[in-house]
Amino acid sequence: MRPIRVLIVDDHTLFAEALAARLGREPDLVILPIAADARRALALTSTERPQVVVLDMTLGAESGLDVLDRLRESHPDVRVVVLTAMSELDALLQAVRRGAVGWLSKTESAELVARVIRSAARQGGWIPPEVLGEVLRRLTGGTGEEERLPELTPREREVLQCMVDGLGRAEIAERLGLSANTVRTHTQNLLAKLGMHSALEAITLAMRAGMRPRD
Repeated sequence: MRPIRVLIVDDHTLFAEALAARLGREPDLVILPIAADARRALALTSTERPQVVVLDMTLGAESGLDVLDRLRESHPDVRVVVLTAMSELDALLQAVRRGAVGWLSKTESAELVARVIRSAARQGGWIPPEVLGEVLRRLTGGTGEEERLPELTPREREVLQCMVDGLGRAEIAERLGLSANTVRTHTQNLLAKLGMHSALEAITLAMRAGMRPRD
């Protein structure tokens, strides 16, 4: 498997440099130059093509959520993992709804950060286990979105079922006999039809509509 290109976006220089140095010792991770603000983050994402962006929620006067929105708009394939000192559940929920695939505290170990980066690159994600139940409860409040599932094509429903089964893009491609690019297209289309920004939201909606993981 080719190395995972990782961009750290954090204006705390000492923390960011220490994290970059530690993650740089992982043989499967390539750590790109650090970005301390939104402008450099977007520029480096365009030129260096990271697969995973590790994003702080506060970048000086800038909001990490705004940076997340701009990253998702200009580079929808990039996987964003939030690494922050913030602990507010509302901020976590906003980040997930806006497309983040992971949320980590800065007090977590570098080993866990590396594992979550690898999971994100494989189309997985991470929510702290101690708040996962509450996050899912809030994300699954009935809002009538389930009615959008019939708008999906049969193939999009198959892809969504595979997502509910916990498969990443490569595994979905193998199961359905499709290319990874085709799976990506189906995923983007079904997210758009459902009005969702992340796979976690789509999976939550699907399970609320009655889909369950298959054995």
